[in-house]
Amino acid sequence: MTKIYKFEDDISSDALKELEKHSSLAIDTEGSGLQIPHRDKLSLIQLSTGQNDAWIISPNRKTYKAPNIVKILENNKITKIGHYLRYDVSGLEYFLKCEVKNIWDSKVCSKLVRTYSQNHGLKDLVLEFCGKKLDKRLSSSDWNKNLNELTDAQLQYCSNDVIYLHKIKDELHKMLIREQRLELYESCMKFLKTRIKLDQSGFTEDIFQH
Repeated sequence: MTKIYKFEDDISSDALKELEKHSSLAIDTEGSGLQIPHRDKLSLIQLSTGQNDAWIISPNRKTYKAPNIVKILENNKITKIGHYLRYDVSGLEYFLKCEVKNIWDSKVCSKLVRTYSQNHGLKDLVLEFCGKKLDKRLSSSDWNKNLNELTDAQLQYCSNDVIYLHKIKDELHKMLIREQRLELYESCMKFLKTRIKLDQSGFTEDIFQH
């Protein structure tokens, strides 16, 4: 059973101390839509230490002041593991007014090393590396509800987006080494922040295409 910890506005000081003990944390976000930040808002932030736990935070959608979460995001000693961080980092940096440091993206990595498949969604990676089938039917939920109004099923859905990422990272990293694509992956991650700036400036297309 997943251990779920719920917080309004920000994580507590005790939670911050606990999370800072870990060298890596899985991270994910939910929004009121996919057009963040131009139309939609950051609704939830999820974290996991990789020990079948999920720390779910409902930020204050008026001020987005969350100094303890920002300390985690800007801590360069903690690797933030996510899936399609192009979306999550953009929302976090825009709304929380911070710089997310030391990121690791399983979707980018999957596309580099799982060339035997065209399926690079989180549910595909969880099935292959963790042997679990994720139910994604709740992905279109109203995440702007009060945290206490979310059902157990919705909270478990949010948790599933982070609790498997440490295992996935370990397996994909082995494949990066095996396929000798670690340097290429690291170059992609350096460019990701630029890709996010392009998105926020309205250049959502591939500017390298002819």
